Amino acid sequence: MRLLKLYMALSKIRITFAVTLTTFVGYLLKSRSIDATLWATVGGIFLLACGSAALNQYQEHDSDAKMARTKNRPIPSGKISLSHALVFALSLIFIGSAILYYFSGFLAMQLGILTLIWYNAFYTPLKKKTAFAVVPGSFIGALPPLVGYAAAGGSILDPQIIAFAFFMFMWQIPHFWLIVIRHGNDYLEGGFPSITAIYSLKQIKGITLIWVFATAVSSLFMIVMGVFSALALKIILVLIVIALIVAFSSWFFKQGGGEKVFKYFMGINIYLLSILILIVIGIYI
Repeated sequence: MRLLKLYMALSKIRITFAVTLTTFVGYLLKSRSIDATLWATVGGIFLLACGSAALNQYQEHDSDAKMARTKNRPIPSGKISLSHALVFALSLIFIGSAILYYFSGFLAMQLGILTLIWYNAFYTPLKKKTAFAVVPGSFIGALPPLVGYAAAGGSILDPQIIAFAFFMFMWQIPHFWLIVIRHGNDYLEGGFPSITAIYSLKQIKGITLIWVFATAVSSLFMIVMGVFSALALKIILVLIVIALIVAFSSWFFKQGGGEKVFKYFMGINIYLLSILILIVIGIYI
């Protein structure tokens, strides 16, 4: 049980679950049915994402050891060795990729591998170079829905999946800025550039608010691209968008606000979950 918990921590299980969920929705958006290929695709992308997360912790173990938020992770805490973590990561990457290839198709596997490359070979080193790495790095969030859609036999150029993937790209950015507001100084301790060293809290809140507005617009873009067809769902989506904008606008005009950022971090996560639920409901009505 203890080893299982360490593997789950090494795999960043909460993040990989979110990746798997967007792949699941991407698949349903095309197939509109739950079948064996769906479960194989979800399983493959889950293992691949877990392997990618473990490889990231292998890559960043020195920085993780310097940050209060991450110093107790399996590698910096000494609970799992570097070689053990690397073998674990590469094994999951290989198995996940093989499952995607055999059950989901070559394109789905390619998109899965592209996600891995973008995260581990591009975004991970870029974080050491610039505090704005999250903008190109958020492309990572757009790829898992494409994996699911391609596995279901869809074209990744279809307007619906482009709209959904674009929304996922946009959502990643304010999600990350909220983490930075809460842990910016910790990032500096770990050797990562942080916008907390460049801008004031008020300025960072303003930047975050702009990206929240952009995320809201990308949500509405899905209506234009036909992701939602039922009028009731369109109305609900608009109401959710308004609630998001009002909440974050209120936060921006409050004095301070950095100490309560977790509330808004959870809020934007709930917003994502609400959008995913609406998409799934829309598929079946």
